[in-house]
Parts: sequence; C-alpha cells; structure tokens
Amino acid sequence: MKFEVASFNQLIKERRSVFPKDYSGQRVEDAIIHQMLENANWAPTHKLTEPWRFVVFTGEGLKKLATFQGDCYKRVTQEDGTYNDDRYRNLLTKPMESSHIIAIGMKRDEKKSVPKWEELGAVFCAIENMYLTATAYGIGCYLSTGGVTNFEEAKEFFGLGKKDKLIGFLNIGIPKSILPQGRRKTIEQKVRWVN
Repeated sequence: MKFEVASFNQLIKERRSVFPKDYSGQRVEDAIIHQMLENANWAPTHKLTEPWRFVVFTGEGLKKLATFQGDCYKRVTQEDGTYNDDRYRNLLTKPMESSHIIAIGMKRDEKKSVPKWEELGAVFCAIENMYLTATAYGIGCYLSTGGVTNFEEAKEFFGLGKKDKLIGFLNIGIPKSILPQGRRKTIEQKVRWVN
C-alpha cells in the first residue's frame, strides 16, 4: 500500500464539526491554515475549473468581518422587515470566538463548461479536504452557512460576482476538550449492491 490505510480510515472517522463556543481561545498557527488551503486546492474539479475561492480572516480581520456581517444583515433585513436584534448582535460577536474564519465562495466558470451543481460539489470537496486536514492537526472547525451567505449584497465584499455563490464560513479554533465519538447508522442501511 502506498499510504497507511488504517490511519487514513481513522482520520475520516474522527472528523467532527467543532462549534466556536467549544474553542479554547488559543490561536491556530497560520502554517496550519496554509496547509488546509493547499489541501483544499487539490479537491476534485471537473474540467479543472477550480471554482473554490477563499478569504481568510484572523486578528483584526475578524472584527472587520463581524462589522461587515452586522452592517450587511441590518441593512438587508430592515428593508425586508425580518430584522432580529439578537441575530444582529451574534453576527458582531461570534467571529471573535474563532482563531481564523475562512469565507468560502464558488466562482462560476465564465464559460459555464460544467453545470453549477458540479462547481458547488467541487467546493464542498475542497471544504472536506480542509476538515480532514484540521482533524489531522487536532484543530476544530465548523462550516456555518447562515448569516449573510444568501445575501446578494454580501458577495462583493468577498470578491464574488453575481453568478458566484458565497457558500459559508469555516470557523477554526483549538478545541477545549476531547471531542465526542461520532455516530453513524451502518453503511448496510444505505447501500444496495447489484451483481
């Protein structure tokens, strides 16, 4: 075997979403973030469109992200009548719980050489590569797809155009404690073999 398979299988089983409230407050080394991004870049991509785009926020950048999210949320939701003050306050404070936050976008291939769903699939593969890399380093992360991710008004801030999609925010931090065991139903409940 080219790689140690048992360790690889265990890595996949130990991947978890770790919420920012469960981070210790310690800062993750930038070198680990760089490796997460490098591994994301090796995700499968049909016709090599490489649609993933990332903006990394850390330090004072987290405050800039929080301010932008809060302002954008307030502006959009006050116009459509869905504003919630608790949600607004969370957008201003939650980013500070993470060491780094990576905004993840899907940059649509201008030639539209593959369907949009394939581009989205490629980005989610890149996200899984980041999750697995974080797990290998003992780092926690959590993909948040809420907040301003569905606001057209948010795209420009993250360098995205009208045909692109803001997927979400990968919150990253060092877990406070040992992570719980994972749970899955057996694979036999989800597979049918045809011979």
